[in-house]
Amino acid sequence: MRNSHLPATIAILAFPETTASVMYGMYDLFKSAGRDWGIIVDGQPGPELLRPLVVARRADPLIAANGIRITPHAAMAECPAPDIVCVPELMIPPGEPLAGRFTDEINWLVQCHKAGATLATACSGALLLAEAGLLNGCEATTHWAYCNTLRQRYPAVKVRTHRALVVSGEGHRLVMAGGGTSWLDLALYLISRAVDVDAAMQVAKLNLIDWHDIGQQPFARLAQANQADDAVIARCQTWIAEHYRDRSPVTAMVRLSGIAERTFKRRFEHATGMSPLAYVHTLRLEEAKQMLESGDESIEAIANEVGYEDAGFFSRLFQRNVKLTPAQYRKRFGSMRRALEARI
Repeated sequence: MRNSHLPATIAILAFPETTASVMYGMYDLFKSAGRDWGIIVDGQPGPELLRPLVVARRADPLIAANGIRITPHAAMAECPAPDIVCVPELMIPPGEPLAGRFTDEINWLVQCHKAGATLATACSGALLLAEAGLLNGCEATTHWAYCNTLRQRYPAVKVRTHRALVVSGEGHRLVMAGGGTSWLDLALYLISRAVDVDAAMQVAKLNLIDWHDIGQQPFARLAQANQADDAVIARCQTWIAEHYRDRSPVTAMVRLSGIAERTFKRRFEHATGMSPLAYVHTLRLEEAKQMLESGDESIEAIANEVGYEDAGFFSRLFQRNVKLTPAQYRKRFGSMRRALEARI
């Protein structure tokens, strides 16, 4: 059992398929806990409350996916027993096979978990936990672009696409953050668990970190938009990309396909992971997001522009899928877009 008076050891796993930004970003936040608040408030560093270490298969320097040279503190086999292990993102295409590729890392993760460590992943790093079998029967999340891969490749995992942070497993020792900067939530959560909430709040205030309470969905583009291998369905995808505003677009795709409606719907869902109607709604909502971000048209006008005659239905559908009302989405992301554009 760890001595509660000693800083918790947090091993951050490094490998060539990750980027350095998330790995070193987490390292900096963990290193900051306790130390930097004292510098600001008292003019003297406070006690370091966590002990982060960069760990890799070997202790030799490696080059990360974004070209940054990483020098690990220790090899996995030589790392002091960690209280927490963090896995950054895997910089690989969503459908790329993992079998045999991270065998040493996966074995080490399993070993650490058996020894009582908490395993935490950022972005697509959750795929390593799934490959290790640690997520079977558990809730999980990952970057929205990898959720379908996680769901299809590991059917025993309960994927929660819309959630930016998921805590699950025995003893709540599996912690997963979604995509983008939700690793910041992960770091704050781990600080609050390993130290206390006050330490996490201090780090958040020092770094102006906002909690991602709205989840991933507002950021999610059409992850399934890649052309299907099924030539008939691919032709329909190409057509609907330009005609999603039309009335009865699913009926029109069925006619275009030249196959029976029931067969078409089955093949479409098999090829894209969505029903034809859900696919149309997703295209329409993505266009609506762009209009809400970049213009000042009324909600009713936007609903009509993307193919909905009933603005009330559009608003309810938008809120159900995006987890924000159209007005809330415009307020949050329209102002962000304007602020960014003003700085270009």
